[in-house]
Formats: sequence, C-alpha cells, structure tokens
Amino acid sequence: MVVAGHICLDIIPTFERAGSDWTEILVPGKLVHVGGAVTATGGAVSNTGLALHRLGFPTRLMGKVGDDLFGHAVLEILRGHHPALAEGMLVTKEAPTSYTLVINPPGVDRMFLHCPGANDTFGWQDVPYGELAGAWLFHFGYPPLMRRMYANGGAELERLLRRVKELGVTTSLDMAKPDPASAAGKVNWLEVLRRALPSVDVFMPSADEILFMLDRQRYDAMGQDLGTHLDGALLGELSEQLLRMGTRMVALKLGAEGLYLRTTDRITRLAGMGSCAPQGVRRWVGRELLAPCFQVTVTGTTGSGDCTIAGFLAGLAEGLGPEETVTSAVAVGACNVEKADATSGIPSWAEVQQRMRTKWERGPTNLSLPGWEWDAESGVWRGPGDVR
Repeated sequence: MVVAGHICLDIIPTFERAGSDWTEILVPGKLVHVGGAVTATGGAVSNTGLALHRLGFPTRLMGKVGDDLFGHAVLEILRGHHPALAEGMLVTKEAPTSYTLVINPPGVDRMFLHCPGANDTFGWQDVPYGELAGAWLFHFGYPPLMRRMYANGGAELERLLRRVKELGVTTSLDMAKPDPASAAGKVNWLEVLRRALPSVDVFMPSADEILFMLDRQRYDAMGQDLGTHLDGALLGELSEQLLRMGTRMVALKLGAEGLYLRTTDRITRLAGMGSCAPQGVRRWVGRELLAPCFQVTVTGTTGSGDCTIAGFLAGLAEGLGPEETVTSAVAVGACNVEKADATSGIPSWAEVQQRMRTKWERGPTNLSLPGWEWDAESGVWRGPGDVR
C-alpha cells in the first residue's frame, strides 16, 4: 500500500472534563485548564498510512515536511513506528511543516486550527512513480488542503492520478472540507472532480465534504443541521453523480452513522481497477450498502474517517466481499475512537476480525432509509440500488 498526500503534526490537548458546548471552552480572555498534550502525526498520509501499517499491511508513505523542529518531530514519530516509514518523505527548506491544533474535548465535535505549510507545495512531480512498481494500491488524501493540487482546476491532481493509473495500480482518493473563507473554499470543486474521478477507482469522502463540493447552495441551506437532512435518497443521489463522473466505487463516511457504499453496475470497470481489483468481482457489481458503526466508548474522534478508509482498503486487499469490507471498515474506525489520538487504538487485522466475530453490538441508524432492507446475517443495510 502507498499512501500519499497531506501530512502534519497534530497537537492534541487533553480535557479533564467534557464541555457542554464551545461557548464554555473558547471564550476570549478565559484561561481553560487542560491536561497534557498528545503529540502525533496527522493528515491522511499518517492516519491512513499508519493504520494500514498497524493492521499489518506493508505500507509506504509519501508526503512533504519542512526542515524545521516540527518536521524533525514528524520524521522521528514515523521512525518510531518503523524506520522505513520515513524513507519516502520529502524534506523541503521552502516551507514550514504543516501542523494542526486539535481541540477535541469529550462529548463535543472536534475543531481544528490548521496550517497547511509544506503540503501547499506538493505537486505531481513529487511522487516517485518508478518506485510504485508492484504496489497494490495508491491512496491520496486531502487535496483541498494542498494548494497545488486544487489550483488551475485540479490539473496537478488529475495528472498525478492519471500517471498512477497508467502503471496499473488501483487508486483511491479521500478529501477534506476546506474552510469556506479560504482559497480552497472558493474553488470550483465540481470541475476538479470531473477531471480527477476518471482516474480514481475508490472515492472515499465524507458526506458533508462531498455535498459542499457538489451542491454548495444546498449545503449552505442545511447549515449545521446536515445530519438531520441526510437520508438514503440523498446518499443515492450524491453517489450516482460521482459514479457518472468516472469513479468505480463511492464510499461515503457518515460519522456516527457508519459507512455507505455504492459501486458501478459495469463489471468491466470493476475488473479493470488494477492490482487491487476486488476478488469475486461479480459480488461487487451494482451494490448499495450501509454499514452501521460498532458501539464503543468514545475517547476521541481524531482520524476516525482515515482509519475507516484503512479498514476498507484492507478488506479490499484481503479479497473480502463488499459486506465484509464495509463491516471491517467501520470496525477499524471503532477501534480508532477508543483512543485520543489517530492510530494507537488500531490493533492487527487478525484482532479486528476476531473482535468482529464476538457479540460486538452495532449502533442503530438515525437515517431515514425508505426502501432499504436490513440484512441481519451480514449486519448491513441494503439500499434500493443494490442489485444483488
């Protein structure tokens, strides 16, 4: 597995009590007492990459950091997991290392104060394509937080993904929701996606990210109440639009509601996904599934979506069917939220599968799913677009 794109240093203060809302925590002039800080690498390269490494899959990381204190800390943390994980990282003197202050008190959705740093300078030429021979899969994460990736209508992102596909490697892509007031927030993301998705086999944004990009007017109208508007019909509408743009699989992260999967109904497109194409490909044709989350005690949600992606890619690489793959994805995501940081809660793949075989309770879904059917045997919902 190769995981490339955005990487940063996460600084995560620990809170000794839950805050009821942000007005009690972030108040001008107020001193808020916190515990020690957890310092860890963050971003898609670290979160998804280290999760795959901890699951037991051979993983190579490709990102860019500055030649500064934070950059040296990032490399040292990666080496602490395995010396080889830092070997694919680029170090530049042209920009500082990206960092994120993660405000993540229990019971309150997390907030990020983020500096993109060297990620803004990452371009298509920074990927050593000659070293991708033999890779199963190439995952790229967070182009909305990388200026060169979204500039000029996403020309560099398109070129990068097309070059990887030409090597016969399966590609996957994750997004991030840009700050609406930033340059990335003013990008025509519909144009970027139209250029990029024909070279993407598995597209894995969150539901709110993709609604922001596909229908900004509707996103703004829903405001902070997106969860109350999200339902099976909207998921089907969004995924259908993305499949028409050229991707083969759409996996939408739904936070506490789980993971939604929609696949193309063209078997030739699935069979042609490259080195990590699904085994038993007919099982994957024209599927629409929703896997609810496993119930755990939540300590922190940093990296939960990235680890869910790692679980999905691992299931794909292991040759699992779609039901088992989406279930494995939410299982890995559940392990993640049991710890404050992004990856230390991730056990081996065998341990995840063993835990799934126990009486591990699944959470109920609060989504409106008219026309959907619950499959008790597999533990997933089947949508009206599911052709099985």
